[in-house]
Amino acid sequence: MIAIILAAGMATRLRPLTNDRPKCLLEVGSRCLLQRIVDGIKSAGLTEVVVVTGYRSEMIRDFIQEHYPELTVHFIHNADYQTTNNIYSLWLTREYIEGKDAILMDSDILMDPRLLQRMVEQTTSSLALNRHELGEEEIKVVVDEEMNIVELNKTCDPKTAIGESVGVELMLQPYTTALFPELEKMMNEEHLENVFYERAFERLIPQGQTFRVVDTTDLFSIELDTVEDFQNAQRLIPKELY
Repeated sequence: MIAIILAAGMATRLRPLTNDRPKCLLEVGSRCLLQRIVDGIKSAGLTEVVVVTGYRSEMIRDFIQEHYPELTVHFIHNADYQTTNNIYSLWLTREYIEGKDAILMDSDILMDPRLLQRMVEQTTSSLALNRHELGEEEIKVVVDEEMNIVELNKTCDPKTAIGESVGVELMLQPYTTALFPELEKMMNEEHLENVFYERAFERLIPQGQTFRVVDTTDLFSIELDTVEDFQNAQRLIPKELY
């Protein structure tokens, strides 16, 4: 299984904290986000990682090469990081991911490393879910009676959703086999480079490919999009994760 870390974004909503570094190199507690994520990947038993960089790419590459020489790491540079979204970064991983088992994560998630361990133990393609009161900004999850996702977006009615996507998805071989032809159509024919990758996930549902929800509410996780998020993370991080 291969881990995918998407780390291309400029994180403009986190300025001035990200004026001189990508947000995955911001420190919360004793370690930066990227170090926490890669340590979690290692603790889950994975040794191969694909990292998509963009803004301040050399800082991410240098950090990983210095701290994790034992890992097999494939760096992909998204040269269009200023004008594209995470769906385009995911599309760029095709060479390494199509037809293989992979676990996908955004680089701006502060999470308990046990969350990744729980995800890699699943036997079906799965998405980590956090149950809490929902508003407009969250990627919301609507499921059927078997806990398979039927909607995954920001615009669905919060009353119909059971929680928020954490930003970690386990994509097993049948899923990645179906995903990249759909991404190819979206990128090269429809030019949807600046949408969230959840749009592609939703389009696969009628094709018989979806995620089963894995409830990870009991494990700490928080996404850092704004300075307020960063301040909350510093305040809320459990002592055992510090």
